[in-house]
Amino acid sequence: MKILVLHGPNLNLLGRREPDVYGRVTLQEIENDMVALAGDLGVELLFFQSNHEGALVDEIQSTGVACSGILINPAAYTHTSVAIRDALVAVGLPVVEVHLSNIHSRETFRHTSFIAPIALGQVCGFGVDSYLLGLRAIFSHIEKGL
Repeated sequence: MKILVLHGPNLNLLGRREPDVYGRVTLQEIENDMVALAGDLGVELLFFQSNHEGALVDEIQSTGVACSGILINPAAYTHTSVAIRDALVAVGLPVVEVHLSNIHSRETFRHTSFIAPIALGQVCGFGVDSYLLGLRAIFSHIEKGL
């Protein structure tokens, strides 16, 4: 089983970007934790990060089709990107949305997600554990053949 893990804009700056909101963990540390869990689950992860909306759409369309599901932290594109939402729908794979911070307790504009209505679920507010919980959730869903 392969799962595509997508990271949106500015997540490459984790560890130094607003540590009071996102913590001091780096994107590489998140991916390392995910790889360790994936090993336990017997899952292969494919990672991709971009600050560009079109690059994320291209990755969904090209790599996503070879995967069993997509775990995505669309970051700022959560609240703005119909293009990413439509690409996720187009590939027809199960999707789980994750966020390090609780987007619902932040600025009002962050409360709306274009991805949540087409996702299996959303995990937010648990830091790195949001990614790990999301990975467990999508794995379980795919494994059960739902």
